[in-house]
Amino acid sequence: MFKPESDPRSEIEQLNIKNNSNDYSRMWYGLNTAGGRCYRVTAVCVLLLCVLLLIAVTVLWVKFINLSIEKDQLKTSYNNLILNRDQLQTSYNSLTLERDQLQTRYNNLTLNRDQLQTRYNNLTLNRDQLQTRYNNLTLDRDQLQTRYNNLSAERDQCQYSSMKDKELVKEGWRVFGTSAYHISTEKKSWAESRQYCREKGADLVIIKSRENQEFIIQQIGKDYQLWIGLSDIETEGKWKWVDGTELTSGTGFWYNGEPSNSGNNEHCAEMWKFPDKMAWNDRPCSEQSKWICEKNLL
Repeated sequence: MFKPESDPRSEIEQLNIKNNSNDYSRMWYGLNTAGGRCYRVTAVCVLLLCVLLLIAVTVLWVKFINLSIEKDQLKTSYNNLILNRDQLQTSYNSLTLERDQLQTRYNNLTLNRDQLQTRYNNLTLNRDQLQTRYNNLTLDRDQLQTRYNNLSAERDQCQYSSMKDKELVKEGWRVFGTSAYHISTEKKSWAESRQYCREKGADLVIIKSRENQEFIIQQIGKDYQLWIGLSDIETEGKWKWVDGTELTSGTGFWYNGEPSNSGNNEHCAEMWKFPDKMAWNDRPCSEQSKWICEKNLL
């Protein structure tokens, strides 16, 4: 009978199965020995390590996921910060430009202010100079006005005096300078003579210059004694004119040795015609004599 040829692969598989069976037998045998127990412990440890490794990998994976999320958030924040920085930079540039423009305007305004201040100072100086000139012109005007008023007053007085002079001349008065003089034709005491002059708006003559003295001498003519407005009635030796002014000692036109106060009662002065010249003499005020009146024409 035909016997089929055996398959080499089948033989090999059978041999492997047999070997595996032997391995399992030896393994089972080994497990039941001390070496088998060590193997079991090792296997358990490896299993635990695998579990721990799996847990560690899981934890690391979770952390990785969280870090990735945080990274994305940080990236987003970073981008936002970059955007804000760019916006701030733009704002800063705009503000810097505005600042520069304002600085330029400020500099221009400062320059204009300085120019205006200079113009103001110049105008103030010109104003002060003009004010000074105005004050000087005002002073000159006032002085000219005063002179004009004085001249007008003098003119009016001259016109009035001229009219008065004509009237006074008609009445027998004689004009010299700004005064008119009247020589009496009758005789009275010194006090009565003065009263007569005052009733005429005048007073006894006051002689304070050589010109007045010479004029009166010329007008006296042949008369040799006339009362003048000088006396020391108030205080002996202190001669005063009728206007209250005092005759300075050592002045006047006294004759030599006069005033002598002969008899201790000569207190009034007169023009006396001495043998060599006409001069002043003191005489008792109660005696009778002609007199000279003086009227101020101003």
